[in-house]
Amino acid sequence: MIEITPSISIEEHEISEQFMRSPGAGGQKVNKTESAVQLRYSARTSPALSNAVFLRLKTLAGRRMTKDGVIVITANQFRTQELNRRDAMNRLIALIRDAAVTPKFRRPTRVSKGVKKRRLDSKRRHSNIKTNRGRVRGDD
Repeated sequence: MIEITPSISIEEHEISEQFMRSPGAGGQKVNKTESAVQLRYSARTSPALSNAVFLRLKTLAGRRMTKDGVIVITANQFRTQELNRRDAMNRLIALIRDAAVTPKFRRPTRVSKGVKKRRLDSKRRHSNIKTNRGRVRGDD
């Protein structure tokens, strides 16, 4: 049982790991060790996630989620399989934790009449100052 938040915990059998060779440059050992990890978690069928959390997770995951609702995380940053497994698991936990936070509801507000009046008075004052900066005429 992997605890993500106090209310969300997922079973270990819901996560599948597949190991593969890491891409990129390396020495002699890189061509024969499978140190990269591809972690798969079916978020759509998971009983631990509510529909609201799943929808937020879908938005946060982006390209990492397939059409079937499976999150695929590939970790190949480290040279050992164990560190890559831990990295992939931590990234999945962080992703679900972020999705579990409900966004704060924003109530739209209006500008008060006093604020509008002060702004218009200020504009009027500024306009008068600028019109009085005109050229002085000698009409006498």
